[in-house]
Amino acid sequence: MRALFLENVHPMASTILREAGVEVETSDSALGEEDLLSALEGVDLLGIRSKTELTTKVLEAHPGLLAIGAFCIGTNQIDLDTATEHGVAAFNAPFSNTRSVVELAIANIIAMARHLTDRNRSLHQGIWDKSATGSHEVRGRTLGIVGYGNIGSQLSVVAEMLGMQVYFYDTDDKLALGNARRCSSLGELLDTSETVTLHVDGRPGNAGFFGAEQFARMRPRSLFLNLSRGFVVDYEALRESITSGHLAGAAVDVFPNEPKRRGETFESPLRGLPNVILTPHVGGSTEEAQEDIGRFVGTKLRDYVQSGNTSLSVNLPTLAPGRSDHAQRIAHIHQNTPGVLAEVNQILAGHDVNIGAQHLATRGHTGYVVTDTDSTVSDDVLGDLAKIPGTTRLRVLE
Repeated sequence: MRALFLENVHPMASTILREAGVEVETSDSALGEEDLLSALEGVDLLGIRSKTELTTKVLEAHPGLLAIGAFCIGTNQIDLDTATEHGVAAFNAPFSNTRSVVELAIANIIAMARHLTDRNRSLHQGIWDKSATGSHEVRGRTLGIVGYGNIGSQLSVVAEMLGMQVYFYDTDDKLALGNARRCSSLGELLDTSETVTLHVDGRPGNAGFFGAEQFARMRPRSLFLNLSRGFVVDYEALRESITSGHLAGAAVDVFPNEPKRRGETFESPLRGLPNVILTPHVGGSTEEAQEDIGRFVGTKLRDYVQSGNTSLSVNLPTLAPGRSDHAQRIAHIHQNTPGVLAEVNQILAGHDVNIGAQHLATRGHTGYVVTDTDSTVSDDVLGDLAKIPGTTRLRVLE
C-alpha cells in the first residue's frame, strides 16, 4: 500500500503509517489538478492540507484511491460527494488546532487594541512615538463571535478569562459557555460588539456573507478578525472600512486566493494598511498543533486501512468495529437501499461461510457493513458480493 502526503504534513503521520507497513512519499508543495492526475497513479492514501483541491475530475480518474486525510479542519477543498460515490473515505482534524487558532485570535485582539504593529513599524524606522492615544485594554470590552463551534466556544472561554464580555451568533442552537450571551441575529451581534471575529465553516452558503453591509453596521472604530475562510469576506469592502476610519483595525489569516508554495508573491487589497495584521494562514500552524494533527489523521488512516474503522469520517457512515478473533474481515460500501445486508448474508450462507460478527451503519445515501467471518472466503464469494446491486467498494482486510 502506498501513501502520498502533500503540503508538508507533519512527519508523525508518516511514522504511524510506515510502522503499519505503508510506503509513504512526501512533498512540501500543494499540487494542481493536472499534476494530481499523474501523481496519484498507484496511490492508495492521500494526505493534503488546505491548498490542494481534489476535484471530480481527479477523483473519477483514480477510483482505486482508498482514503483521503485532510490534515486541517476544513474539507471544502475535497469534492466529498464524488469521494463518497466512489467509496473513498475522508478524514480531517476537527479539534487538534483549536487552541492554536484561539491563541492567535487573542494575540491579534490585544495587538490591534494597543496598535502594536504600528508601534513596532515606527521603531524599526527609527521613530520614537510613545503615546497612549488610541491604545486600549481588552478588559471590559465586548467581543462578538460569529460561529460558536469548537474554536468559537473555546475563544469565548479564554476571552472571558481576560475580562471581556462575550456575545455570539450561530445558525445552530449552541449552548452558551460561561457568561457568554447568544444573539438572535448577526445584526444584533454587530450592533453590540466592539470586536467581531469570524469562526464559520467552509460550507458554500457562507461564501461572501460578510461584506459592505455588515462592515457598515459594525460600531465605529471597532476591530475585525477573520481566521476562518478567505471566501466568506469581501476584502475590498474591508479595505474601504479601514481607509475611511470606520474600523480601527483588522486581523486576517485566510484569503480567497493563497499562494500554493512558500516564497510565492502574495497579493491582497489589505496590504500596507495601518493596524491591519496579515498572517499567511498560520492559525493552526504551531508545532504542537501540527504534531497532534499528524497523529490524529495518521491514526485515522491507519485504522481505516487495518480494521475498516470510519469513526469521525466526514463522509462515510460511522463504524468502529475494533479488533476481534476472526479469519477474515470484509468491508462492503454500498448505496443505502433496502435488502443489501440480507443479500450479503445470503451469499455468505450459500457458500457455507459462518459470520462471527457484523456491523452496519448508514449515512444519507451510503451504507457500510463490516463482516467478520470464521473462515477465509474464496474469490467466488468475493465476486458474488461485488455483484450485489449498488455495491460501491468491496475490501478484504486480513
